[in-house]
Amino acid sequence: MRGTVLGILAAIFLATATACTITTEDPGYVAPPPLPPLEQLERAALADPAGFGASRDVLSFITEDRNIACSLTSAKGEHLNLPYEQNSFSDAANHKLATVPVAHCQLAAYPKPGAADIKDDCAGTGLGYLGGTVLLTPDKATYGECRSGVTQVEAAYGPKGTRNGPLAELPVLADGANLERNGLRCSAYNHGVACGNVSAGVAFFVARDHYEAVSRAAETAADAPSGAPKTP
Repeated sequence: MRGTVLGILAAIFLATATACTITTEDPGYVAPPPLPPLEQLERAALADPAGFGASRDVLSFITEDRNIACSLTSAKGEHLNLPYEQNSFSDAANHKLATVPVAHCQLAAYPKPGAADIKDDCAGTGLGYLGGTVLLTPDKATYGECRSGVTQVEAAYGPKGTRNGPLAELPVLADGANLERNGLRCSAYNHGVACGNVSAGVAFFVARDHYEAVSRAAETAADAPSGAPKTP
């Protein structure tokens, strides 16, 4: 009887030992690079918009590190419909302006605009064109703007931020997820945010340390062989 019990215990121990899986890190493994912005926006799964303010016709979110807040919203001229800052989007004087879908992001920590991207002289002063914001329309992405102070996100989550207010109420968009409104998409990934119009091949990526504007047409033109017709 004792031998039978010992045999059973030995079998159980052997089965348990062989069922265990031990994983070790492969020192030679190199993680694949992040997808380019347009590919990320094409491939990433769409999140349910219900939790991001869809009832207000604006989808807003903040990244998990609280560095970037974005809205998929609308603009009338220069007037944006943003739920976390005062604006004149609904003023009667702007009703004559066309309503355009846009994506707009603000950052708490951000890179300076490159010299080639400063195309506004800020009412002739040449001063006050700052980084920290990015605007996507259906056919163009623009980084930076004329302003005299900090962004709303910087005021809330910068070094001297208050950590409260409307931005503190925004839902977090999970890393790798997509939101879509009126043909524009935004995705939180690679420590930043990409937004784009996938069908038009226009997008941007913005993060703490760098930004980029993407145009599929420009890439096609750049890749065309010498003497070949280029995409307009």
